[in-house]
Parts: sequence; structure tokens; C-alpha cells
Amino acid sequence: MSTIRSSLDIERAVARVNTSAIQRNCQRLRSELRDGVLLCAVVKADGYGHGLLESAHAALLGGAGWLALASVDEASALLDEVRAPLLVLGPVRPLDVERAVACDLELVAWHEELVHHAADLAAELGKSARIHVKLDTGMGRFGVREHERASRVVAAAAASSHVELVGVMTHFATADRPGDDFFAEQLQRFATWAAEVKRQHPHVLAHAANSAALLRDPAAHFDMVRCGIAIYGMDPFGHDPLAQGLEPALELRSYVATVKLCRAGESTGYGRRFIAPSDTHLGLLPIGYGDGWRRGLSGNADVLIAGRRHPLVGTVSMDSVAVDLGPDPAAAHALLDQPAVLIGRQGEERILAEDLARRLDTINYEITCGLGPRVARVYREDDGTGADHYPTVRPVGEA
Repeated sequence: MSTIRSSLDIERAVARVNTSAIQRNCQRLRSELRDGVLLCAVVKADGYGHGLLESAHAALLGGAGWLALASVDEASALLDEVRAPLLVLGPVRPLDVERAVACDLELVAWHEELVHHAADLAAELGKSARIHVKLDTGMGRFGVREHERASRVVAAAAASSHVELVGVMTHFATADRPGDDFFAEQLQRFATWAAEVKRQHPHVLAHAANSAALLRDPAAHFDMVRCGIAIYGMDPFGHDPLAQGLEPALELRSYVATVKLCRAGESTGYGRRFIAPSDTHLGLLPIGYGDGWRRGLSGNADVLIAGRRHPLVGTVSMDSVAVDLGPDPAAAHALLDQPAVLIGRQGEERILAEDLARRLDTINYEITCGLGPRVARVYREDDGTGADHYPTVRPVGEA
């Protein structure tokens, strides 16, 4: 007798994103801030794989006042969707500056040429270019290292009638490594320079803290914090988000599409990396590295089915993985068509993005950012009582 499964269970690969969790995580982070300090939610890279628009809306509901993106293209996708300042963190090509100025996007500058170019375009458009000046205090990426040069960029922005000097900023290299002395060095460098700038321009926002710095040291909060990983309920220190009072917002699911006997000496997958030492049953899940489930997890991960852990065996393929369901044929076949949780909680068991990151010797950011466009995103909300609502189902990247 056949059964009809709900539309939420039949997805071959689906990320279930709880937007209410994102909202609560923002509220949790705001609770660390003194009155008047702003929260800027970083929603670049499609909301770290969680969905750009949905993450942006949830963050604003949770008390974020600003949103940060990596590029003008990313920011442009939110122009008609949200009412909040949009800060473009990355470098901007000259051909994008006009679009940014025209749309009131906020740009990061670390050389005077960008300030002058933005000012000229703003004058032509009858607008004001909104600029944040970045000091490189030790990250060694974008920004200018010398205080004097950064101050010249500040002066250029402040001197132009078509530029609004909105902020000064930096970014920490080791905030996620508690006890590391370099964090304190960067903090001191920025605090000294920002104080100099604010003596001349008191209205300017100073901002430096990422998620780790926010949780690590209130001295890093300044006027605004820029949080990414923590708003999605992942631990910026790479351990346990629950220990930080954070709630993981994303679950990754597939289902058991086939159950088959694998006799002793038989194998599964490319390269015969798994050869059964005794008779067992394999469950095949239609998800693989084409969806972002990394090949490095071959024989190196568990999957939750019916509330129990089952080891992933054999090589991760582009479109499928195998899990060992054990020797009992009745128990194994009872799992056919059952949902399989690759990231998330089922029963008393849970698998965190941090767990997978440790197995892959990477960071939790890469786990969710790596989920590909074949993984449908299902957005749910809850009312705090455990009751869920699923208002939206869409492929990632689709508006």
C-alpha cells in the first residue's frame, strides 16, 4: 500500500530555514549592546546560504537597523524590498559607483580617488554619496594601513558638499580566537584613530565588531556592530551555538529513496571505498556534492533517520550518498521514504554545521554558504510555541 508524503518531505534536497530563529538571534545579540549601539546584519552571500531577502526581513524584525552586502549587485536586489541603509562592504568598480550613488547605497572607501569620483557623480545626479572610510588595522585585506592616509580620505569626504561621511571602520582578523593578543592590538589601533576622527566629526559612526568581537569584548562595540554568522544561529567561535544563546536557523534534509541489501564483500560508490564486512542494508539519499554536501564527508559523517544516527558510507557522489541502515531487513525497509536530516535536529539527536566543519577542517560559514542552487529553501516561522508555518518555498537565488 502506497503512502502520500507531504510536499515538505518529498524534496530531494531541502534547506528548511526558520526565519523566526534569525529574528531571535538578532534580539539576543542586541541584548549585549548598550543603548544607542546599532546592529548591522550582514546578509551577503545570499544570507550565508539562508536566503537574502528572507534573512534581511527577519534581521530587521529582530532589531537590526542596517544591512551589509558584499557588492552593489547584492545590495541592488534589496532596494525595492527593505527600508534600511544598505552598506556595500567590498570594493566597487568605477562603473558601479554611479549606480550605488543613484540608489543611495553606502560605500566603503580607502583611497581619495573613490571619494572624488563618487562626489562628481553625486553632483551630476543632485545627490549625496554616502561613504565609510576603512582603516586596515591588521586584517591585511581592503583598507589603508596608515592612519595618516586614512585620515586624508576622511578629510576628502568631509570637505565635499556632495559626500556624506557616514562612518569609519575596520575588521578584526582574530576575534574568533579568544586569548589572541592581536585582537587587542587591532582594537587599540582603531580606537585611537576613531577617537581622532570623532573629535572633528562627532556624528560619524565608528564600527568594527563582527559576531565574535561583539560576544568577546564590549570595548569593540563602538557605535555599531556588524554581525553575520551569529544571526544565523552559528557559533562564531566554531563550537556550540547553544552555549552562546544562539539558535541554528537552518536544517538540511533529504530522504531515503531506496533501501538495498549489501552483502559481505559487496561495495557502494566510486572507488569502492566502502566494502561491507558483513551483510547490511544501505539507504540511498538523493543529495550529493552537486548540492554542496562535500565529497570530503565520504565515510566521514552521520545522518539522522527516525531519530537515530546512521553513518554515511562510501564516496559522496554528485547526486547521492549512502548510509548504513544495519543488518535487520525489517528495520531497514521501515526507513524507506523517511526524512533524513544532514544538518539539524531529529528526536534527541542533532548535527550542527560546526560538527561538519570540524570533520572537514573548515569553518561553519563554508558549510551553509556552500549549499547550492539545487537545494530548495523552505522558509518557516514559529510563534514560540513549537507551531511552525511554511509560507514560502523557492529555489535559492529566485526572487
